[in-house]
Amino acid sequence: MVAMVRQIVAGVVLSLGAAGAVSAQALFDGCPSGQIQQRFAEFGKTGKMPPDLGRWLNTPEAQAVAPWKAFDNVDYVGICWVSAWLVHTDEGTVLIDTLYGPFQQTLIDNIAQTGTDLSDIRYVLMTHGHFDHVGGAAALKPLLPNATFVMTRGGWDEAMAGAAASEGTPRAWKMIAPDMVAADGDRITLGGNTFTVIETPGHTWGTASYTFDVKDGDETYRAITIGGLGLNAIEGPEQVEAYIASVDHLRALVEAPGNGIDVHLSTHGFSNNLDEDRQALAARAPGEAHVLVNPEGLLAQIAFLRDRAAERLQAEQGK
Repeated sequence: MVAMVRQIVAGVVLSLGAAGAVSAQALFDGCPSGQIQQRFAEFGKTGKMPPDLGRWLNTPEAQAVAPWKAFDNVDYVGICWVSAWLVHTDEGTVLIDTLYGPFQQTLIDNIAQTGTDLSDIRYVLMTHGHFDHVGGAAALKPLLPNATFVMTRGGWDEAMAGAAASEGTPRAWKMIAPDMVAADGDRITLGGNTFTVIETPGHTWGTASYTFDVKDGDETYRAITIGGLGLNAIEGPEQVEAYIASVDHLRALVEAPGNGIDVHLSTHGFSNNLDEDRQALAARAPGEAHVLVNPEGLLAQIAFLRDRAAERLQAEQGK
């Protein structure tokens, strides 16, 4: 585990500070999902972070996205390349993931712009132990007096190992001690909404996904935040097999008759055209369908992830 984390830190965290010939602001016009996805695909093939992409990932001005309302009870408070979600209930608010480093203040400011008091946040659900999803926990912990921080046992272990491995690097980060340890099937109920923990190992061994209800007028839909999509931290074929099993489990949940999942509020919006959907939602006319209610799109994304993982499994097995 520690060796894997050190590799991630060396390949990603350090490269975030690399200087590039192209300014971060000029790399993309806005937050275009397809272009960002293409650049990450290039990074995945070479294993070397392009300097201009690394700089863009770490520049607040380039990453800025104004908070926006995805559903009546959900606000987006993340940045361009990595998400953070607020889910509101009658008894308080749930935050999903914490951002990191230079974006800790961005997250706090974004939360404030939604009109949410930090004391109203009751739970912080964290998807896995990578720095971009949990690196802000240490800064948030003293500011959220009523919040319980939640992650799987494996996720906590990954986060602690990742923070330790970053010590002495230009972008060291700290992690809070484990708070609430969640396991597959656990349910957290707050204000009439139930957040269900689904362990989905693969992206990391400790990755979790969460399902919960989202509201659009008189309609209620089941949503999911899938905890990890990438294959950038694979230790061997067993982990890819776990990834495939997780993807198959997610597909079954989406297709469950009468109780399926209709919405994917993703951890990295460029993976499923989130910014483009944001723009479509802003232009939505009365009576039009909600663009984020898209089970067919979620199933297509799951199928793509499975195909990619199957190819990776063959490569890991040397076939």
